[in-house]
Amino acid sequence: MATTGDAYLVPYDGDPAFIEQTGYPLKRLYQTLDKLPTRNIIVMLDSCFSGAGGRSVLAKGARPMVLTVEGLSSSTKAVVLAATSGSHLSLADQEKGHGLFTFYALQGMSGDADGNGDGAIDIQELYEYLKPQVQRVARRTYNTEQVPQLIIPPSLASQAPTKLVER
Repeated sequence: MATTGDAYLVPYDGDPAFIEQTGYPLKRLYQTLDKLPTRNIIVMLDSCFSGAGGRSVLAKGARPMVLTVEGLSSSTKAVVLAATSGSHLSLADQEKGHGLFTFYALQGMSGDADGNGDGAIDIQELYEYLKPQVQRVARRTYNTEQVPQLIIPPSLASQAPTKLVER
């Protein structure tokens, strides 16, 4: 968080001490996305919410992001699928070359998340597939918690889930 309390995306090599120079304001991202002439926007964040109040001591491969869960839901048009919540880390699997979240999101969109067998995968199906996968691997392999989050703005809550993949 900056001194203003605004949330920032901080790249792997960013410095929270110089957040305005090395980060990207999440508010600006959502303002830009809200201006797009589309109804369906999906934001996937394979990063964690650690780092507030100074540089975190992160495990190798962790993806830092200075953010709180409240900062995720400030868009009126974007559904957000985030790798984790709270103070948990977003873990990376060096062998797979991805974060756990990204690995299972890609697997899910390749067909594994088609829970109802209709040949299409929507955001809810993807979330229901990847959440337990990520939680299981984080607990068993890394002895920690990582709980993906799906945030749907109230303006979109009554709509049918957005299709990600249709075969």
